[in-house]
Amino acid sequence: MHDTQIAIVGAGAAGLSLAYRLATGHPGGRTPSVVLVDAPAGPRKPGERTWCFWEEPDGDYDAALTAAWDTLRVHAPDGTAVTASPAPLRYKMLRSSSFESLVGDRLAGEPNVSRLTAVVEAIDDFGHGAEIRTRTGAGRSLALRARWVFDSRPPSVLPPGRTTLLQHFRGWFVRTDRPAFDPRAAVLMDFRTPQPAHGVSFAYVLPTGPRQALVEYTEFSRQVLDGRAYENALRRYLTHELALEHYEVARVEHGVIPMTDARFPRSAGPSVFRIGTAGGATRPSTGYTFAAIQRQTRAIAAACHEGRTPRPPPAHSRRSRAMDAVLLRALDSGRVSGASLFTDLFRHVPMERLLRFLDGRTHAHEDLTIGLRTPVGPMLRTAVELPWLPKRHAPAPEAAGCPADRNET
Repeated sequence: MHDTQIAIVGAGAAGLSLAYRLATGHPGGRTPSVVLVDAPAGPRKPGERTWCFWEEPDGDYDAALTAAWDTLRVHAPDGTAVTASPAPLRYKMLRSSSFESLVGDRLAGEPNVSRLTAVVEAIDDFGHGAEIRTRTGAGRSLALRARWVFDSRPPSVLPPGRTTLLQHFRGWFVRTDRPAFDPRAAVLMDFRTPQPAHGVSFAYVLPTGPRQALVEYTEFSRQVLDGRAYENALRRYLTHELALEHYEVARVEHGVIPMTDARFPRSAGPSVFRIGTAGGATRPSTGYTFAAIQRQTRAIAAACHEGRTPRPPPAHSRRSRAMDAVLLRALDSGRVSGASLFTDLFRHVPMERLLRFLDGRTHAHEDLTIGLRTPVGPMLRTAVELPWLPKRHAPAPEAAGCPADRNET
């Protein structure tokens, strides 16, 4: 039996971010004792992922970024482009391996932080603490007792919601034999892709140099595609829209992110809390998660350092969740065209304001002005019908990758 003040289950974006905040977020203070429990290599441990997010320069993880862009571009279905700067924000790309290395190096020098590789078999909450029952790679049972437990493992079943779409995507890290990309600008959404009957599809291009980029095909829809459909969509986009005849696929990533108006419980008991995607950090309308994880874990760490109950705060406001519920239903019903809606928003709303809106950091009057740029009639009809729709459970796919948001998991 091992006792600690805080146990964190899962060493992905949420678990590592919380450990980092606990160890570094209280200048002059003492780091609480922390055990970070990570799954061993195998099916329980996700592969390398790409997280994308926007924030001001000089962020905590800038040293590990793969790339960052000061110019963003959106292509309408007819090919016309909207190009703008989100200043003072920058769009940032972070590979999970680089993040893990950076945070791991910072935690290695913290005597109060330890790491354990084991499978978590059960978590029992006793009211004034909890016990985590684990099994190590050698098959040995090990129990941990902690005052507070933060569980970042994704749920096997989503909470009941009125609308659940999947953001599913496949990305190719491509290399070309000639300059083919503008490394100064990222293509955030390109709607010159065949659109599904319900939902929306787009591609995006994140250049890391003149001859290399992550090119990703993304859909928001009810069902994932088979592998050949993603391959065909990417091949078509590279050939017809980017006019690339010769390229090499250096690496592939694939992910599925649930986009649902379900409400994720942030507490599993008096001493056990959920964080990250499991705690509702994924933005329902975009799939972006990483920035919300940083807000959530920063608040938890502050509560721990101040001796308060460290219950995770809501990752997104009630107003943001209500707007997301309307958008998801409008897309799922086919009542609005996602390609037209998003293109019009980027065309008529200043880029910096729109990104703050997508991150849930705008004021109510800003939300109103942005809402007036959407198809008001269909959106209002959708808002009226929502309360009468039944809530249903849906299986939870594994969240990963860098979506249209792309995620933060």
